[in-house]
Amino acid sequence: MLRALGSCLTNKYSEGYPAQREDNGRKGRYYGGCEYVDQIEEYCCHKWREVFSTDYHVNVQPHSGANANLAAYMSVLQPGDTVLAMSLNNGGHLTHGSSVNFSGKLFDMKFYDVDAQGFIDFADVEQKAAEYKPKLILAGASAYSRIIDFARFADIAKSVGAYFMVDMAHIAGLVAAGDHPSPFGLADIITTTTHKTLRGPRGGMIFCKPELAKKVDSAVFPGTQGGPLEHVIAGKAVAAEEACTDEYREYIHAVVRNCRAMCEEFRKMGYDVVTGGTDNHLMLADLRKKNITGKDLQTRLDEVHITVNKNAIPNDPQKPGITSGVRIGTPACTTRGFTPEDMPVVADCIDKIATDFEANREAVLAAVAELVRKHPIYE
Repeated sequence: MLRALGSCLTNKYSEGYPAQREDNGRKGRYYGGCEYVDQIEEYCCHKWREVFSTDYHVNVQPHSGANANLAAYMSVLQPGDTVLAMSLNNGGHLTHGSSVNFSGKLFDMKFYDVDAQGFIDFADVEQKAAEYKPKLILAGASAYSRIIDFARFADIAKSVGAYFMVDMAHIAGLVAAGDHPSPFGLADIITTTTHKTLRGPRGGMIFCKPELAKKVDSAVFPGTQGGPLEHVIAGKAVAAEEACTDEYREYIHAVVRNCRAMCEEFRKMGYDVVTGGTDNHLMLADLRKKNITGKDLQTRLDEVHITVNKNAIPNDPQKPGITSGVRIGTPACTTRGFTPEDMPVVADCIDKIATDFEANREAVLAAVAELVRKHPIYE
């Protein structure tokens, strides 16, 4: 993958799309000399359809998940159209309607919430869909630790005549490995990043039902982007090849096992975990009982070489830059080789820093050093 990303493909201009395509997407480049990048891009699309066992059209050109979401919106919406998405305070993403983001500036964003336990409140989704009659309903989150019921979302969207879009950036790897129900066959449009649980290069993709292919392609180029990054597309193709393997599927199974083990340790130590557990690759720890903010814990953990991120919990009383919680994920440590037996050590290190940073700093640094010696990046 790194060889592809660092290849001479980084020098190739190739605005447009492959001249020959398997499906009914846009065709033709604005530059010559694209024979080989056409082959690579079309191969990349083919492999990603194989990963998700789908006949959906796929566009692999978006530079990021945010770019993918922008183009997805623009393919079926007009400025001012109503969109119903998860509240940012309860797990939604910046591009799902933040007032400082293009999504909040261009569209009339309405939000559904989670219930008192932190689960998606489908009664709220149904009520607001009926009230606002959105042009598009969006499922997907940046910080939600449970299975998302795509079928129920699809039924609600159909009941009000809305497009149904899924942002599966966080859980795409779990969908690929069968650890999360698939949105394919239910959603009209599906966006994802190619890193996170897909473990590929930083970038984005859009899948859509075949009848929307030309609209999606036009929304990407020339609608919201110029030339594609062909070296990154080559890297995405390598990531797709890896995602087709049994080794990759076992990796995702291990990610989920590790996260459940991590979550259980935090619960044993008396932390409130949002929703009481996890079904995927992440968990949200409520820190209010520990009298520390998410920002402060993130900063302290940086000093002992543990990376988490501050994250709002549902109905968080703190400001978004401070937060009352942290989001903890297991994809990176699982890639390094961590197992469920290591999760109590990791959780204990985090708890020690949350409880008394100065008293425990050196002991945690030693524990972290031992963990990375146990699981070296290179043999």
